[in-house]
Amino acid sequence: MKKKFILIIAFLFISATYAQKNKLNLLIGTYTQGCDSKGIYVYDFDSKTGDFNLKNTSAPTVNPSFLTVSNDNKFVYAVNEFGSKSSVSAFSYDASSAQLQLLNTQPSEGADPCHIITDGPNVMVANYSGGSITVFKKKSDGSLSAANQLISHKGKGPNTQRQEGPHVHMLHFSPDKKYALATDLGTDTVTLYAYNPNSEKDVLTQTAVVAVKSGSGPRHLTFSPNGKYMYLLQELTAALSVFEYGNGQLKLIQETSLLSPDFKGSFSAADLHFSLDGKFLYASNRGEANTISIFKVEKNGLLKGQEHQSSLGKGPRNFVIDPSGNFLLVGHQYTNEVVVFKRNKKTGSLTATGEKISLCAPVCLVFTKQ
Repeated sequence: MKKKFILIIAFLFISATYAQKNKLNLLIGTYTQGCDSKGIYVYDFDSKTGDFNLKNTSAPTVNPSFLTVSNDNKFVYAVNEFGSKSSVSAFSYDASSAQLQLLNTQPSEGADPCHIITDGPNVMVANYSGGSITVFKKKSDGSLSAANQLISHKGKGPNTQRQEGPHVHMLHFSPDKKYALATDLGTDTVTLYAYNPNSEKDVLTQTAVVAVKSGSGPRHLTFSPNGKYMYLLQELTAALSVFEYGNGQLKLIQETSLLSPDFKGSFSAADLHFSLDGKFLYASNRGEANTISIFKVEKNGLLKGQEHQSSLGKGPRNFVIDPSGNFLLVGHQYTNEVVVFKRNKKTGSLTATGEKISLCAPVCLVFTKQ
């Protein structure tokens, strides 16, 4: 009887340990002014079953529309997108309890920051309306110093409504962290900056400007897992461009589109992410499209369109694939929900699970360890 009891206890312990390995934290950044939202929400997510539940929320913070997490999983940095009064916030982050504690807030020094990245010593922000990049140094407690570098882009594009001036939309490190790449929707360019992490004033130094098709509006980019190719999504034309990448140089090798040949409605390309194995690339499209496009990635880096999956909501601005690769979650800005899809790892296809996380204007999804 005693032996049987010990076996039961051991089984329960192993089961609990196994279940815990599947658990992740899902951080969701939102817009807070159009509906009722505190700001940042943390959900418990099971990467085996797709189950979720709310664990915690931040104290009220204005429009944390994009988030990034420090490499040690101890700090979260958020933009506060609020016109000329925009700022950047630093939070301490206890992953096990999902507690977020505001450390400090600094002016973004540019209107409407919409993207943020971090590494060891620096936090860098893309200011959309400001058309600029702001670099902050981290203090020893994870809080932010005042801005120590501000880079202003110049120029405009042919679309008078959307490209009347520069609009920096994203920052992305190169795979070797030697460069930071900035997309500019307003000037139809991707600018490469040499990254000098320990410099006090010149953390970013411009090395090259790559022009793309006039009026295309570069929005987001990503690199293949092997680091050999860069993929650029253009908001205004829904074009998806493929570049060979090496030593801070880009060479265009393919242009394709998120749009099916018979699509006639409005569109607005938004986000793109690779599957962890690098075999599939996914991209979201808003407007009347509201789709996730799935591309198969060939060995030479070129893309082959596979299918267009309805995102099952309006305004799929941001999406994320969980680290196991089992699920893809789409945040819908306009229908106030995160839709959970099951992902077929072999084919890349998505199947609706019927599960949705309902909350105000979810526009940034980030997974972390617990």
